[in-house]
Amino acid sequence: MSTHNHPYHLVDYSPWPLTGSIGAMTLTSGMIMWFHKSDMTLYTLGVLIIIMTMIQWWRDITREGTYQGKHTLTVANGLKWGMILFIVSEVLFFVSFFWGFFHSSLSPTVEIGSTWPPIGILTFNPMQIPLLNTMILLCSGITVTWAHHSILEKSHTQATQALFITVILGLYFTLLQGYEYYESSFTISDSVYGSCFFMATGFHGIHVIIGTTFLATCLMRHILFHFSSKHHFGFEAAAWYWHFVDVVWLFLYISIYWWGS
Repeated sequence: MSTHNHPYHLVDYSPWPLTGSIGAMTLTSGMIMWFHKSDMTLYTLGVLIIIMTMIQWWRDITREGTYQGKHTLTVANGLKWGMILFIVSEVLFFVSFFWGFFHSSLSPTVEIGSTWPPIGILTFNPMQIPLLNTMILLCSGITVTWAHHSILEKSHTQATQALFITVILGLYFTLLQGYEYYESSFTISDSVYGSCFFMATGFHGIHVIIGTTFLATCLMRHILFHFSSKHHFGFEAAAWYWHFVDVVWLFLYISIYWWGS
């Protein structure tokens, strides 16, 4: 940065946007092949390309911010605004699912029996696994905040413990949701209720998996002493994302699992 006459972020040449795009195209094409021809070869290739892209892109950004000193205060501020705008876009993404759910539930059509839930749909008991998952995510929000305060207070051991617990809670949530899907008496093709339920909770589940991966990466970086009390935006971004996931789940639980059932 000493040779630059400005504080802004100049991105180095990188192949990862290209490989990420190829991976995304391969993944979506592979999903079509999987759904229509029961062939997972292209889908598996797409997943592998995306995973390799993620690992190497994260590696380069870690080098850039931790070892090369390119993430100055001005750059970090830009990254913060980028993360904020990304989360806003994610909020609007979930608004569309809630819009569809409330549109269908507040004025159920005659085709589904003019009632909600539709006739023949056996909904989940909101006091069982959904309530447990709610408690798990609320507890994970507490532990990720604990980790943040530990980093600010330079308590390396406590931050490691808190981050590890958060990752375990994220994995536990995913395991329980997978079990819930396995035991479900209805599918995504069972009327508009099945479509709304699995689209909303399924995309939230994907966000939990992404957030858990994000936090696991931060845990690994923290163990390697990449974060300091003043320079840890990578972790802050993961924490913001995780809190967003928590809040979305609260709305899902209240509207779809409790009120909607």
